[in-house]
Amino acid sequence: MKIDTNSLVSITEANQNFSRVAHLVDENGAAVILKNNTPRYIVIQFSEYQAAQTARDDDVSTISQRILSKHLSAFEELAK
Repeated sequence: MKIDTNSLVSITEANQNFSRVAHLVDENGAAVILKNNTPRYIVIQFSEYQAAQTARDDDVSTISQRILSKHLSAFEELAK
């Protein structure tokens, strides 16, 4: 993931001025909150989070179908 240096905010500043964090998210799509000068948290729009969750669920479904079809005979034997 590429991090825009304009999106970096210290945890102290985020705590004192969260509206700035929200403004950065609106402008850049994300804000990275630093704790001890290390990226620790990311703030994104809720719609982006939902899209990521949906993609993750789709990936799990696809992978599980592939595993089931590949090892169907073993699963049928175990089901007996």
